[in-house]
Order: sequence, then C-alpha cells, then structure tokens
Amino acid sequence: MKLYTLRAEQRLPITLEQAWDFFSDAANLPRITPPSLGFVVTSELPPRMYPGMIATYSVRPFPGVRTTWVTEITHVVEGSLFVDEQRFGPYRFWHHQHHFREIPGGVEMRDIVNYALPLEPAAGLVRRWMVGPRLTAIFRFRREFLEKEFGRMD
Repeated sequence: MKLYTLRAEQRLPITLEQAWDFFSDAANLPRITPPSLGFVVTSELPPRMYPGMIATYSVRPFPGVRTTWVTEITHVVEGSLFVDEQRFGPYRFWHHQHHFREIPGGVEMRDIVNYALPLEPAAGLVRRWMVGPRLTAIFRFRREFLEKEFGRMD
C-alpha cells in the first residue's frame, strides 16, 4: 500500500479560540467543502467534537459517484489539534491531522493528510490525474472560504 501525504498551511487574523470554535464544530464542515462534492451530513452531530465521535456523510468524490463516508475523531487536544480518521469511505486509508497555534496577529493552521487509495497498482495514476488535483481543489476552496469569512493575513 502506497501512502501519500498532503500538507496545507493557512494563517488567519483571528484568535486561537475563534479558530478552534469554528473547526471543532463539525456542522461547519459542509461550509468549507466545495459544492461539487455534494457533501451532506447524514448523522446527528454534537455542537463540539470529542474523541470517539463518529460522523457520517454522503459525498460525491467524482461526478456520478456517490458514497458514504464515516469518520471518527480519534484525538483531541483542546485548542491545539484534532485528528479525524476514515472508518469507511472512498479511501483505503485516511488520517487527517489539524494543528492550530497562536502567532502574532492571529492563528496558524496546519493540515497533514496521510491517505492511501484503492485500485492498486493503478493508485499512482489515479492520484496523479484525479485524486491529487481534487484534494488540492478542496483545500483551495477551504482557503478561499476562510479568507472571506475571517480575513487574510499577509
């Protein structure tokens, strides 16, 4: 199994508490996800995530393909980091770390996504031509949404 890594970083002119409040509320996930994914929350979500929390979604990873995605919040360090892991869905493996830290004038957020794809041995081609560009577009959409919502740091 080949493991791929995607890293993203963004700085916002908000407090650590504001960032944590926004991201620890899983109900905000559809807001930061491109409409083209057809992302729909299909389970009840608490107002704040916690370790062991299971969330289910319906998602369209590619046009014409709809699937269920089940994730678990496996780690939470209040105000600092949380990890979501896929339990069932479009990836063979999905482990997404969300890191937050206070910086002068705002907050820095770092994402580290480790993932593997089904369809070995063609996974490398699928990642290069489909999944990689799609993930890049998802994080670009999120970046633009957050800048509109909270402002931009230079």
